[in-house]
Amino acid sequence: MPDGFSAGDTAFVFICAALVMLMTPGLAFFYGGMVRVKSTLNMLVMSFITLAIVSVLWVLYGYSLAFGPDAGAGLIGNLDFLGFRGIGMNDLSGTIPVTGFAAFQLMFAIITPALISGAIADRAKFTAWSLFVALWVTVVYFPVAHWVFAFDKGNGGWLGDRNGVIDFAGGTAVHINAGVAGLALALILGKRIGFKKDPMRPHSLPLVMLGSGLLWFGWFGFNAGSALAANGVAGMAFLNTQVATAAAVLGWLAYEKIKHGAFTTLGAASGAVAGLVAITPACGSVSALGAIAIGVIAGVACAAAISLKYKLGFDDSLDVVGVHLVGGVIGSLLIGLFATGHVGQTAQGLFYGGGFEQLGKQALGVVAVAAYSFVVTGILGLAIHKTIGFRVSEEVEVSGIDQAEHAESAYDFTAVGASLVRAVSAAPAATASTAEKAEVDA
Repeated sequence: MPDGFSAGDTAFVFICAALVMLMTPGLAFFYGGMVRVKSTLNMLVMSFITLAIVSVLWVLYGYSLAFGPDAGAGLIGNLDFLGFRGIGMNDLSGTIPVTGFAAFQLMFAIITPALISGAIADRAKFTAWSLFVALWVTVVYFPVAHWVFAFDKGNGGWLGDRNGVIDFAGGTAVHINAGVAGLALALILGKRIGFKKDPMRPHSLPLVMLGSGLLWFGWFGFNAGSALAANGVAGMAFLNTQVATAAAVLGWLAYEKIKHGAFTTLGAASGAVAGLVAITPACGSVSALGAIAIGVIAGVACAAAISLKYKLGFDDSLDVVGVHLVGGVIGSLLIGLFATGHVGQTAQGLFYGGGFEQLGKQALGVVAVAAYSFVVTGILGLAIHKTIGFRVSEEVEVSGIDQAEHAESAYDFTAVGASLVRAVSAAPAATASTAEKAEVDA
């Protein structure tokens, strides 16, 4: 290997990439448990299909658009790396192979559109969703990833490299991007049948808890791995991820107890995800105390925000807006207050003597990504909706999208039904037998 290569850093990044990959199945379980029984499989496979589609597109052109040499003004990469041409096995990105960096960043590209699926649960055609994923990563995620993550000594992306917006692991490029896209699609597809009338409770809270646990576990790779080396910054990002998430769980549950009178398992799981989202952009620039503050604020704010869909009348099925958009905005903006200048960044926030400069930069990143994602997602969603149709028929939605779209069901109830039939059939015989025995005894 060439000079500068680190086997330790390379192994670390590959492990972190695998952890981030695990987050997409974890998200599938998290979302799958939150929907009704008749939509479980559809929710699972909406996440899994992103693994297939985005992985292929990443090699064909996605990596080149996101991390190729800038094509001008920091807006998008050029086409030098189409099909990974020109990338040798010994080429380095820092101390790790370029292929390792590309594999790590691929996992970010996969989970981002998967996050959107929760906003349109129960009502999207699988073909339309698959087409949307391919188009959305091409014209939204790949360019935005270039804006935020492509660094080239001032010649990279216009937000991160040229304007100093801090986003350590994806608060803007991943969570705000996905949250705003989810809002746009929820508005285009409209409300589910029975929204605000019928109970639409999670069908399996154990699945939700399992999914949130896998997300929490994988998120250490998401955040610590973004240091791209096994160093002190990665250690700080790891610690900040843990304490912010824990604080968010406490904040969400406290709000829930005060507001609704109970501590729920769904609240605990959702609070964990809210904390993970909020600390993602900030984990490489704040102290552990700052991370706790961010977690508590995000936990309370996201718990309050999920009711917005009822007040404003949009049907964000699984609270993508309330958790990912709101959490991403909170985490991104609070960098402007809590950045110490002594972790992985030299920029200082307001509370550490840096004034309002970094807060202004963070606001620029939030607004730019949100506006671009909302407009372009809206155009894509409307185009699909008006051509092949994005929403299933009313009959399919009521009867169950799993059978109509996948010819399967998540759970086999035939054995349970047969047992009930046998029990009912046997009941008269048992009664007669008891009566006969009573006569003999008499």
